[in-house]
Order: sequence, then C-alpha cells, then structure tokens
Amino acid sequence: MASTTASTGIFTDLHSNPPAKLVGASGKSMEEERPLTEDAELVARTQAGDPDAFSDLVKKYSPRLYSLVYNMTSNHEDTNDLLQDIFAKAYRSIQGFRGKSSFYTWMHSIAVNMSINFLKKRGRRYSLSLDDVDANIQNDKEFIDVTTGTNPVREADLGELQQRLNEAMMKLSYEHRIVVTMFDIQGMPHAEISKILGVSEGTVRSRLFYAHRQLQNYLEEFRSK
Repeated sequence: MASTTASTGIFTDLHSNPPAKLVGASGKSMEEERPLTEDAELVARTQAGDPDAFSDLVKKYSPRLYSLVYNMTSNHEDTNDLLQDIFAKAYRSIQGFRGKSSFYTWMHSIAVNMSINFLKKRGRRYSLSLDDVDANIQNDKEFIDVTTGTNPVREADLGELQQRLNEAMMKLSYEHRIVVTMFDIQGMPHAEISKILGVSEGTVRSRLFYAHRQLQNYLEEFRSK
C-alpha cells in the first residue's frame, strides 16, 4: 500500500515542481468537478453488499491518503496501520453515507480526524492554543498583506533541506501540519480543505499563514545561507 510520493519524504520535488492547484473554471477542485458517477456507483454497490466495489475505492484512494497520513505521522509503519484502520472505519460507516458531500471529501475527513486522534493518543502535546492563534492571526497586518504572497516552503532548497523540513513539519501542531500537507503537498484549494476540516476558508488561510511563518522561522538560518 506504500506510496512513492510518501516514501521520498514530506517535501520531495515541491520546490522544483510545485503542486498545481487542482482548480477548475468554477473555482472548485478538479476532483469536485470530475463526474462523480464512478464513485457514486462504487459506493452504491458497496452499500448493496459488493466487497469488490469497496476494494476498487481502496485502490483508488490509497496513494493519496497514504501521502496525507504519512505527512502527518512521518512514520511508514504507523501510516500503514492507520490507513488500514481508516478504510475499516469507512467500510463500517459507508451505509450512513448519503452523498451530501463527495465521497472524496468524506474519505479525507475520516483520514484527517483519525490521524489527529492517533497523534494525540501518541502523546504529543502543544502548549499553544489553536483558538488563540486563529483569532489573533486574522487581524495580523502581515497576514492581511501577504496571505496570497510568497510561500516560504516553496522557496527552500529542498535538495539541501529535506531532513530539516521534515523535522520542522513535526514541530507544527496537528492542525497546522494538516493544512500544510493538504495545501502545499497535495495541492488542494482552500475551499476543499475548508469542507474536509469543517472550518471556514478564512480559518484555513490563517492556519496556513501561521504554519508557513513557523516553518520560515525554523528554517531561517538555512534560508539565509
């Protein structure tokens, strides 16, 4: 179930090949714009008791979800175990899926929530209140001025700083790490991240801004060389 993207590290090729924003003319992600008949058919067949249909969904979403989880845990063994639990939960819950969101969004929401719960159980704690950050950062003049500006992650020389970037990512809170993973690594637009996390787009932007600033601080001594 391992992913080539995940196995090469958190930010591999991000600098030389920044992820294209998967946005169509409507402003939605290309995953959202793509006809949903395939997923809908596979979900309906799964709900009717066809295990092969769910296997097809697992094959379709495993690479992307593996990358998502790995960039949260930075551990391949944990990622493999967690991904199995994520698909098991999805299978148990799929009878309750009614298509109010895309299956893509529903599946990613499960993966995000289970990854964060796993990390919390693993015992990592952060003293900084996320609510305080979200409330304060959106009034920050720098945030207002440069939200759509330069991204410190993409400026880094990833060939030299791969290990340092991985370490810096692990210093972020779970919630900040996940938005960096989805936006910078997987190329999701703000609107899609907002749906998956169940927060406003403004909150997504503020978390990204704060996370980018923290990463920039962690890497400042290397960026200045």
